[in-house]
Amino acid sequence: MSGCPYSIASRMASTFSLFFSIFIVTFSPTLCLNQYHPLDPLTQSEFNQIKSIIQSSYPSQNLTFQYVGLDEPEKSTVLLWNSKSTAKSYPPRRASVVTRLNKQTHEIIVDLSTHSILSSKVHKGNGYPLLTVDEQTLANELPFNYQPFIQSIKRRGLNISQVVCSGFTVGWFGEGKTRRIIKINSFYTNGTVNLFVRPVEGITLVVDLDIMKIVQYSDRAVVPVPKGEGTEYRASKQKRPFGPRLNGASVLSGGEGFVLDGNIIRWANWVFHLGFDVRTGTIISQASIYDLDKKKYRRVLYRGFVSELFVPYMNPTADWYYKTFFDNGEFGFGQTTVSLEPLTDCPNNAKLIDAYYASQEGTPVKISNAICIFERHAGNILWRHTEVTIPDEVITEVRSEVTLVVRMIAVVGNYDYIIDWEFKPSGSIKLEV
Repeated sequence: MSGCPYSIASRMASTFSLFFSIFIVTFSPTLCLNQYHPLDPLTQSEFNQIKSIIQSSYPSQNLTFQYVGLDEPEKSTVLLWNSKSTAKSYPPRRASVVTRLNKQTHEIIVDLSTHSILSSKVHKGNGYPLLTVDEQTLANELPFNYQPFIQSIKRRGLNISQVVCSGFTVGWFGEGKTRRIIKINSFYTNGTVNLFVRPVEGITLVVDLDIMKIVQYSDRAVVPVPKGEGTEYRASKQKRPFGPRLNGASVLSGGEGFVLDGNIIRWANWVFHLGFDVRTGTIISQASIYDLDKKKYRRVLYRGFVSELFVPYMNPTADWYYKTFFDNGEFGFGQTTVSLEPLTDCPNNAKLIDAYYASQEGTPVKISNAICIFERHAGNILWRHTEVTIPDEVITEVRSEVTLVVRMIAVVGNYDYIIDWEFKPSGSIKLEV
């Protein structure tokens, strides 16, 4: 990886419906070695550069960065760049930025090569940008200084030091323009860390995120908090523990079995580009497989990612009806990506790499061990045949199915989403959630 300036390692109880984007093309790629790729995610220095450009044009302390990501070149441009075998002229390096200022959403395109803003417009119509971690944290702290909420907790006989608040998006039901608001629900942690099974029902706070104030409060009824007994999920707290911590599931003694060259991964007959985005998390691009007969790569997948994950609770009561979450568009899989634990989240032959996104202030945030890549030896058979019809000869040919997995985990509220992209030597790609 020496000489490669852009690498991920240096930067980078409800029914849900999963949507992901896949584009199929059939051209032959010649992917580069040891140089930057047009689809590489933004680097730490680029995040800082974008912050500087935006703040110089919008010198306001109230400006917040809701989304910062790569403004991808057109597919035709990437394919043309990829097909060149001689010196390559790189497509312009640009960023797509969504900011919030004076109760308006601004959509901005930044040109990193010229250190300038190419376009800027105010978003019109319905819809609001991605929630940031910072504003959710601030909103969740407001109830503890709000006297009506404090009195409601006392009236229920609960210890406020064991109450936790969490913000929820309000859903959309065909209204016109509304405030940019979230609803705050509370949960009780006394006796268990499994807080989401102990909601403090009946209380709802509404917070206006643009002014960061509670603008509506209701305490409809006192409902008993569900008991905490029997809800503990930690093995160390169980009456019958699951046993000792397992140190990895891989049978390999060492060796990764693949090559990571910048953001290009080469394994078996596969080659593909790995990216990362604050909204979607991992992005698989230009996945191609080598055709032995034609002696060239055949492109299977141009661009693949989890574009949305819809979680509708479908409960008509006042405390639940609005819970129709879009876990990507509202909370962001990349932003909610958690660090993977070696030997538990990933086997001992895994390579773990870091990722980055921009905070509400525009500064880069590092997620250590955000993605792991590993060969999976599951003991499955890819192909086999035993031939016994030849006189005096028995032929047995077996090929084990070894696959390559790219894994990340996003945690949104009480949901841990394990996202696996699995590449098979047979030419198939399996996306598993």
